[in-house]
Amino acid sequence: MTDTTAGPGSKAAATSAGSAKPFYSEGYKRLVLALLVTAYTFNFIDRTIIATIGQAIKVDLKISDTQLGLLGGLYFALLYTLLGIPIARFAERFSRVNIISGAIVIWSAFTALCGLATSFFMLGAFRFGVGVGEAGLSPPSHSLISDYYEPKRRASALSVYSFGIPLGTMLGAIIGGYLAQNFSWRIAFMVVGIPGVLVAIAIRLLIKEPPRGHSEPEQPPLSADAVSVVEAPKPAASLGQELREIGAVARILFTKWPVVNMVLGVTLVSFAGYGAGQFIPPYFIRTFHLNYAQVGLITGLAGGFSAGIGTLLGGFLSDRLSKRSPRWYALTPAIGLTIATPLYMSIYLVPTWQLATLIFLIPGIFAYTYLGPTFGVVQNMVDTRRRATATAILFFFLNLIALGGGPPLIGWMIDHLASFHFTHPDMPGFFQGLSGFLDAPRQLFQTACPGGVAPKGGPADLDLACKGALVLATRHGILIGYLFGLWGALHYFLASFGLKEALAQARADRGEGD
Repeated sequence: MTDTTAGPGSKAAATSAGSAKPFYSEGYKRLVLALLVTAYTFNFIDRTIIATIGQAIKVDLKISDTQLGLLGGLYFALLYTLLGIPIARFAERFSRVNIISGAIVIWSAFTALCGLATSFFMLGAFRFGVGVGEAGLSPPSHSLISDYYEPKRRASALSVYSFGIPLGTMLGAIIGGYLAQNFSWRIAFMVVGIPGVLVAIAIRLLIKEPPRGHSEPEQPPLSADAVSVVEAPKPAASLGQELREIGAVARILFTKWPVVNMVLGVTLVSFAGYGAGQFIPPYFIRTFHLNYAQVGLITGLAGGFSAGIGTLLGGFLSDRLSKRSPRWYALTPAIGLTIATPLYMSIYLVPTWQLATLIFLIPGIFAYTYLGPTFGVVQNMVDTRRRATATAILFFFLNLIALGGGPPLIGWMIDHLASFHFTHPDMPGFFQGLSGFLDAPRQLFQTACPGGVAPKGGPADLDLACKGALVLATRHGILIGYLFGLWGALHYFLASFGLKEALAQARADRGEGD
């Protein structure tokens, strides 16, 4: 592909030995990063809003927590993960900007359509559609960012991009909670889905495609008069070649000791985050009887504040510490997650929502340090035309297990635990429930307490029994989910052994200097 301009805010390019490349100013690179962060923010608003309004959906459609977990997890993740790899292969050959802008339009439309669903199955179908669109964002975005930022700044740049996760989760919680409380959960879906189209237009008009490998150390940016840039020829397209490329990237991710441990680490931590996180807003509603707007503010502001700081801190801190040793790309999240997990668990053991909210302000600062370093290592391990593919394969593995499995598994456990505590009100302990929850049929609680509440007109003691069992079950399910975070921390620690050598070998294989 040939670009004749470097885009708004950029300087020109200079010739060297008959070839040239555009020079992108720091201001223009910040604009690109800001637009991609905005897209990722809407990505997570549309993806995670179902956690905030899930209790309203559960009561309205009379569904179980297992079904709620499927809507927030597998039904979104299945096509999201399966389509990510072929879309990434297109992104290695064609315009990443066009792919991103088209994907935003698709997922925004399906998010709005979720508000029209009248049954669990219709809502599930629309969630599949949201996943189809969102599959086209992060792989090409990671590839674009890696072409704009040199290796020693990639973890920082990717942590800024990843800031869209806590920001989107925060805004989704606040906006979704307000709309669900004052209007309905259907209106919430429609309102958050529509603005994404404007973001897609802005990206299409303002972001230019950089040459592949633009920021690699062997090709430092130059500045002078604007000239055209001709990229190296694209590899021949064939099914066999595409499969070989996918296989080559997969071998890097899953056969090199430090990299596979970072992949396992991010997967397990995300499993905890997605699984437990799906039921955090319902927990505050069920336990403290808060309304949707209040819960949106608590989980959005308190959780988003600390997670946002941690996301940015992880990238910048690990890039800085990596000057001493690249092992810090793994040690930073290992230490942070070890500190954060017990803090997260303590939120669900305190008696008041005020104290829980105060604690909520702390753990994300440590926990979310894993995002930037992980994505930075993955991008630095592969060639320039394999970067979108590397992100897609990572997300395939990560999201199929973490997003696809986390919310349904925790929801399934909550349903079983609710049946256990409903039939054993004299055994409220965590380990009591864990040891006996499989003995209580999951459907028992759903039949007695459809949607988690007693049927209208039923006896008062039945209503208390339904609510009490669901509170205990939700608390215990969330605590189980967070234990996966400690498991992930162990893998990050293991990844620190050999990481320096693996990154050095990857640079040598590409013929790069330090």
